[in-house]
Amino acid sequence: MSMTKFELQRNSFGKLILTNDAGEVFEGVVPVRAFPIQSPLVGISMVLTDGREVAWINELSDLSDNARNLVMEELEGREFMPEISHIKGVSSFAVPCTWSVSTDRGETEFVLKGDEDIRRIGATSLLITDNHGIQFLIRDMFEIDRHSRKILDRFL
Repeated sequence: MSMTKFELQRNSFGKLILTNDAGEVFEGVVPVRAFPIQSPLVGISMVLTDGREVAWINELSDLSDNARNLVMEELEGREFMPEISHIKGVSSFAVPCTWSVSTDRGETEFVLKGDEDIRRIGATSLLITDNHGIQFLIRDMFEIDRHSRKILDRFL
């Protein structure tokens, strides 16, 4: 398994093709982050559909611009985790309730079914899962604005 020494391209069907430094060609590789929340740009495995790892990326910055762009495109297409920047309001402090939030992907509303759908990730991050299974990230609950923090405190 090579350490970021490979070429990457898309075939006509949009699948990623990885060619390692030994000349082996792997079609349909998928990038998978080792630490998607805490270190999203470090430790990315390139795996086949059967889960077999064919390459490892220590840091995205180790890749050529073309390969880095392809990996990021693929990750963004597979991972959908809006990051909450502000909680505008909640319909109730009892669950289920509707949250109105601002995210890095725009304004939205979602339904929180239960308190157990808010999980701590590390010391400062929260993962909130809505009634459709979409996960929203609060990267640092101590850095979010005062209004949002007051709302969060009622649920934690």
